[in-house]
Amino acid sequence: MAVLGPLPPDLHCRQIVEDDWDGVADCLCRGFPERRRGYWMRALTRLSQRPAVGDFPRYGFLLEKFGRIVGAVLTLYARYPGQGGDETRCNISSLSVDAEYRPYASRMIATVLMHKEVIYTNISPSPGTLKQNRAFGFRLFSHGQVAFFPVLSAPLRSDRVLAAHHDLAEMARFTDNERYILQEHAALGCLSLICICDGTAVPFVLKPRRILHGLVPCCQVVYCRSHTDLVRCAGAIGRFLLRSGKLLCLVDAMGPVAGLQGRYFPNRGLKFFKGPKSPSPGDLTFTELVLFGS
Repeated sequence: MAVLGPLPPDLHCRQIVEDDWDGVADCLCRGFPERRRGYWMRALTRLSQRPAVGDFPRYGFLLEKFGRIVGAVLTLYARYPGQGGDETRCNISSLSVDAEYRPYASRMIATVLMHKEVIYTNISPSPGTLKQNRAFGFRLFSHGQVAFFPVLSAPLRSDRVLAAHHDLAEMARFTDNERYILQEHAALGCLSLICICDGTAVPFVLKPRRILHGLVPCCQVVYCRSHTDLVRCAGAIGRFLLRSGKLLCLVDAMGPVAGLQGRYFPNRGLKFFKGPKSPSPGDLTFTELVLFGS
């Protein structure tokens, strides 16, 4: 049973600091035995290299008893500048609590969720946490995934795709936020693309990954303005990806997306949010998928 009241006197919840890395990695290895310790150390290193967002935690929170870390959750904060003011998001990732202390996991998550102005996301909930997500007020922003073959969509002859680079003249057509997303995700190993459709520049970010036990290469859509843009530019993107032998793409959605040549898989890759605004389906920027890998 979840405990939301005060913690016992010998159990403490606090922010993770760099000196905690070893204990946090050990705790996460216990919770995710399929992941090697090096994966978590790389994840913490990646977080240390990201710019701090205000006074928010750089790494996340932990539960500690007599100096031993018995629970941990990673928090990936990012700030999005906009005309109406900055927007702060937090991707909650990799919750692991030793069995004896799992009733106190909710207390740690409640500590994370203290800021009402923040948009919180959970993009890889385990089946056992779905009830907890809903109890905390999380709502779905993706109910499934569309697996599609963009090369099967017919592009217009004038459509073309460019790999985004800071000195491209086309970058000037985007907002500061979109330029930042394209440049930062390219540095993190994603495909940051500019599709020129009927003279209009449209930004996309794709994350190369492998699915079905690592057997099938594909690209996950990490950023697009809308499914409409994705449908419009799918053929040109497919032609671009074909050069590197990539045929299959995935995009999050609440239902089938008309115009994408593929199939919708409901209840696959459920994604939740809590806060003042829902992320768009297909917006996984600065989440664990990008920073930690799949």
